[in-house]
Amino acid sequence: MHKVDDKSDQPRRILAVFNPAAGSRRRSRFDRVIAAAREAGCRVTEMETTSPGHAEAIARDVSSDDFDIIAAAGGDGTVNEVVNGLQGKSLAIGIIPLGTANVLADEIGLGRSPAVIAQTLARGTIRPVHVGSVNGRRFVMMAGAGFDADVVRGVSVALKKRLGALAYVWQAAVQAFKRSPPPCEILIDGQPYTAASVVVCNGRRYGGPFIAAPDASLADDRFHVVLMAGTGWIASARYGTALILGRISKLHDVKLVIGREVVILGQIGRPVQADGDIVATLPTEIGVVPDPIRLVFPV
Repeated sequence: MHKVDDKSDQPRRILAVFNPAAGSRRRSRFDRVIAAAREAGCRVTEMETTSPGHAEAIARDVSSDDFDIIAAAGGDGTVNEVVNGLQGKSLAIGIIPLGTANVLADEIGLGRSPAVIAQTLARGTIRPVHVGSVNGRRFVMMAGAGFDADVVRGVSVALKKRLGALAYVWQAAVQAFKRSPPPCEILIDGQPYTAASVVVCNGRRYGGPFIAAPDASLADDRFHVVLMAGTGWIASARYGTALILGRISKLHDVKLVIGREVVILGQIGRPVQADGDIVATLPTEIGVVPDPIRLVFPV
């Protein structure tokens, strides 16, 4: 990736978008990041969201005449909303990881230190990053269908608040003991495949720090598609263990295919997830967005 001209000699004008429902602990972390960013010379404007989708609306209305960076303060969902709201705009995206999971923050090695996050916003390099789309809606890190999306659909907001990331582990166990639906049929650049679960990876990580596609890169305009054939609780346990160990792509019943266009067919109406939220149902088309976004990377 090449560094983009980011006017680094000028104080950065940052719009920080934060969900006040995140809780007092996350509010405290957010406040520390903002204070440190201001100490580093940034001109920071704070804006609170009031409902789901509000971060996307804020990003859609913001102007590059007023700000250089819009910082998404939250988890994967907040980042996804900002990315979708900024379609057609040149503003860079910064990350203040606060949510249940922030896979993009893990992918770029941002960490959770308020001081490091603030320095990244103030002086980090701005680079182009390729993103994908599901039926026209953008995603940054991953999209999926089959068992993967069934788990996401089963995790309620209340369960996430109570268990955090463990909510997905619990729901995966629940789904593993249910009767398996028919497998998905997948076309990757026109070539046919079949799998019980498919994860379209735009980067290496899935679900947090776990490596699903070790050779994928945000700098590449191609997806690394992970196809899992197994069903049932034994297969789910194997996949979960292999994911934690960073070896899921090595399993005998897992295939990794590289491509730019993915069509997923299967049981009509079955959910499709992107960046951890349900965004569509089968059948669906997933492709690489021609114009990359601009992302702030750690110094």
